[in-house]
Amino acid sequence: MSSPVWRPFFQHALEPDPPVVTRAEGAWLTTADGGRLLDAISSWWVTTHGHRHPRITAAIREATESLDQVIFATVTHEPAERLARDLTALAPQGLTRVFYSDSGSTAVEVALKMALGAARNAGDLKRSTIVAMEDAYHGDSIGAMSVGERGVFNAPYEPLLFDVARIPFPAAGAEQATLDAFERLARSREVAALIVEPLVLGAGGMRVYPPWVLAELRRIADTTGTFLIADEVMTGWGRTGTLFACEQAGISPDILCTSKGLTGGVVPLAATLSTEEIFAAHRSHDRAKTFFHSSSYTANPIACAAACANIAVWREEPVAERVAAPARALAAR
Repeated sequence: MSSPVWRPFFQHALEPDPPVVTRAEGAWLTTADGGRLLDAISSWWVTTHGHRHPRITAAIREATESLDQVIFATVTHEPAERLARDLTALAPQGLTRVFYSDSGSTAVEVALKMALGAARNAGDLKRSTIVAMEDAYHGDSIGAMSVGERGVFNAPYEPLLFDVARIPFPAAGAEQATLDAFERLARSREVAALIVEPLVLGAGGMRVYPPWVLAELRRIADTTGTFLIADEVMTGWGRTGTLFACEQAGISPDILCTSKGLTGGVVPLAATLSTEEIFAAHRSHDRAKTFFHSSSYTANPIACAAACANIAVWREEPVAERVAAPARALAAR
């Protein structure tokens, strides 16, 4: 056994041990044997400004001089407060509350629990169904796998997964079938939320659908009292050309999940943003209506400082043009 590490998405019986990376800078990874690898997958779609952006690494270094992990249930800290203000200012209109977690999967788990909790706390116990899109991928924890497509990624864990309703992917020429399927489900008044990857399915095959479909899903959700969850873990932070993919449809979801590029891809952090309505459904003198969710590292101060620096880079450097330039080159080829 050359290494005791059990690697993610890696079949150890078939693959040789991977190269050891000793340095990361810009778009490049340097290996122990002196080789160079172009990180064209952005280290699993997380790195947005290149590796080791000086502003983000400096923010991390500065944060470690005064803070490390502190419990977030009973105290707060400036990096988390500042980041929440920054996120609500940048996010689609109407998302006023920020709940921190530590990965894309947990951001989705939080979103599902928020939607179900809001419906229950409002006394609408009938609304307990989640609707998801065929071929979707939302993560690898139990709830996230449940709303994702069933297949090779999660077949062994089927006994753990809960049932969801599914609508077909809005393939070109068949978009109306998707909208009709969602409207039929939503009008039953049993649906709490629809969760979608806006505009493009990631691990489901990079399948793209047009912004007007997302806008129509929002309209149907509005008319049926259904929450819309936008899983922007992969699509956020410029991956589709705008800061968030929802911007291209001109819509605001009720809940938005973000992670990956939130810190520029440097350290783990996630956030689930919600409307004031969903927050208010959990705010009560009845403690049973509390949102019972946390993780040990919720709102880690060092990660929050990195995310604040990432947002400063977006605001003060020509990041949008950096995204647009390779997009034009790819389109031309």
